[in-house]
Amino acid sequence: MKKILIFSLFVLVSCGKEKFIPSDFKEVVVEEVFTDSVSIRAITLMQGNVGFAGSNNVFGIYNVATDKVVTQKMMQDSLALEFRAVASTDTDFFMLTVGNPALLYKTGDRGNMELVYREDDEKVFYDSMKFWNNQEGIAMGDPTDACLSIIITRDGGNTWRKLSCDVLPAGVEGEAAFAASDTNIVIVGDKTWIATGGNKARVFFSPDKGKTWEVYETPIVQGKAAQGIYTMDFYDEMNGFVIGGDYTKPDENYGNKAVTKDGGKTWKLVADGSIPGYRSCVQYLPGREAKELVAVGFKGISFSNDSGNSWKQISDESFFTIRFIDDSTAFAAGKNRLAKLTFK
Repeated sequence: MKKILIFSLFVLVSCGKEKFIPSDFKEVVVEEVFTDSVSIRAITLMQGNVGFAGSNNVFGIYNVATDKVVTQKMMQDSLALEFRAVASTDTDFFMLTVGNPALLYKTGDRGNMELVYREDDEKVFYDSMKFWNNQEGIAMGDPTDACLSIIITRDGGNTWRKLSCDVLPAGVEGEAAFAASDTNIVIVGDKTWIATGGNKARVFFSPDKGKTWEVYETPIVQGKAAQGIYTMDFYDEMNGFVIGGDYTKPDENYGNKAVTKDGGKTWKLVADGSIPGYRSCVQYLPGREAKELVAVGFKGISFSNDSGNSWKQISDESFFTIRFIDDSTAFAAGKNRLAKLTFK
């Protein structure tokens, strides 16, 4: 009987959760799939394809199966349009301009992009957009009043309503956000996080798809217009990461990286005084237990396999934004290009 019990215990232990074996990436293979004179800071994965929009009025889609890119120019009253936020649902593609006027377009019933929201204000500047599901989505931008600008749709993107400052935490003078990579907003289930910078580097949180809000402090460097959180990602409802800094001083690496393990309520600086410095986009690798992250920027690509406590630079390639399709393959965009990245 004793031998049977010992054997049973051995089986239970052996069949338990496998020990995490960290990846040890040393290089990144870059395969350009699109090059043109367009700065791309916003991409979205769409049913296996990649939707994007950028400067010079340009937007498009990369069809992975055919390895073809189709681009168009959105013309609106002879305006020079720059898009830094895109999103997608199962049926539609959305893109949102920065600057005044703010113009939000949605795929129409006939396949053309149609204007579904416009906001005219000298202060308007939208930074990021995401969807909770096929019907409900959110976009955020710099304050035009005494709080962040947040617009929400509940009807598949056909109409958008701006939230009143009465339902949002009060803003701080000089607090805004950076349209660096369309990663100011993170959604996990019904939960939503928004990152800010400037005079304050804070994380706004909604547990109920934008109906109610609270705000949390972070230790990220702040107080000047170019400082704060530039990018954020959450692996699940509890584990999240932010990278910030000052893009005008990209090598400075103090107070620019922090991790949360309690859903954003508290943040702890990590790798303080170590690489990387400024990065415009950080993403968790899928299926890697919140241990592995990649951060990209115009100064290169950095990788961590210990939850951000230490990093190494694995490429000097310049990109603004990145999205993973599995634990070693991603699409990234930057100045004049869209590329497929394979981590090895």
